[in-house]
Amino acid sequence: MKEIAKILLKIKAVSLSPNDPYTWASGIKSPIYCDNRLILSYPEEREIVENAFVDLIKNKFPDAEYIMGTATAGISHAAIIAQKMKLPMGYVRSKGKDHGKKNQIEGKILKGAKTVLIEDLFSTGGSSIDAGKALKEENFDLLGIVSVFTYNLQEGLDNFKNSNFSHYSLTGLDELLDLAKENGEIDSREYAKLLKFRENPKDESWIND
Repeated sequence: MKEIAKILLKIKAVSLSPNDPYTWASGIKSPIYCDNRLILSYPEEREIVENAFVDLIKNKFPDAEYIMGTATAGISHAAIIAQKMKLPMGYVRSKGKDHGKKNQIEGKILKGAKTVLIEDLFSTGGSSIDAGKALKEENFDLLGIVSVFTYNLQEGLDNFKNSNFSHYSLTGLDELLDLAKENGEIDSREYAKLLKFRENPKDESWIND
């Protein structure tokens, strides 16, 4: 959705820096940085994003009975969405705790519940898919995984295809770059660098283009 891409640029939840790249935790040099937690700090924009999530879920997964979020970035969105849809909500950790009940999934376990998993961002899809598998192992009926934003990386698309998990995003890199170029936030050369990065983030040749 163009409206969501516009919001992410406006509040700088997505920052573009093709000439002075960021370094991701993985060590990859990136011309883009995404921090969708910033959405929470903007009430009007937050309302638009959460309503867009609700509309997407009602359209793609009309039988949804349970909303789950990924820890930690998906939890807040899941809570708001669940409240709007009057549905139960829980969340999934990357791994079980090492104390107490050692839960990986927090919230009531409803085996067979038709569930939608909320994520803030898709890159390679690995953490989202792992969370989805954890739900499946507890016999939740995972309908799909949805996020605010996707980098549209080929590795991520391949991983989701192999997982057989349906996935959707409110907006993605292509739509956001088109808008940024249209607004004059990046020029044609920078646009091309960003697209080259998306093709293969591990190939840093885009930096010198």
